[in-house]
Amino acid sequence: MIIDGGVPFPQPFLASAYQVKFAPSRWEREGAYALRRAVFCEEQALFKGDDRDAVDDYAIPIVALAMLGVAADRVVGTVRIHEEAPGLWWGSRLAVDVDYRRIGALGATLIRLAVSSAHAMGCTTFLAHVQEQNAVLFRRLHWRIVEEVELHGRKHFRMQADLAHYPPCFSPEWGFTALPRKAA
Repeated sequence: MIIDGGVPFPQPFLASAYQVKFAPSRWEREGAYALRRAVFCEEQALFKGDDRDAVDDYAIPIVALAMLGVAADRVVGTVRIHEEAPGLWWGSRLAVDVDYRRIGALGATLIRLAVSSAHAMGCTTFLAHVQEQNAVLFRRLHWRIVEEVELHGRKHFRMQADLAHYPPCFSPEWGFTALPRKAA
């Protein structure tokens, strides 16, 4: 509970389970684009107005959905993947809603489905440009830094996933369930 001037405010409601899966429906894709705009355009000011680019025309969007029982409530995380050349896959535009970032499993589960589903589709190399502040998370998830680069005026790392830690996922339309970590 947050106290502001002595008046209690309840914490925002956070779902107790999340489904991370491919985003075939229009509302899921639109939710992913809206979340990306909120994170990359408004919050981080990496792009003006919109972050969409030509990669969106062929990339596979992946979403994390907050679940209310068995019903999806809204998109709270997203990433996209695409094959640049035979066997060479990229992940990009990883974003988690600001209210849901404390649910540590969301980003990791989005990354796991991105790499595992690409692995099932013939990926032999999976890369991503990772913002400097997120490199620690990726290293914990068995990624290595290939090189340091500057993108959009900020330091990033080109990182590569160790595919041995990402068994192929042949059912990305169902994806994975992410559960919040229990407080210590």
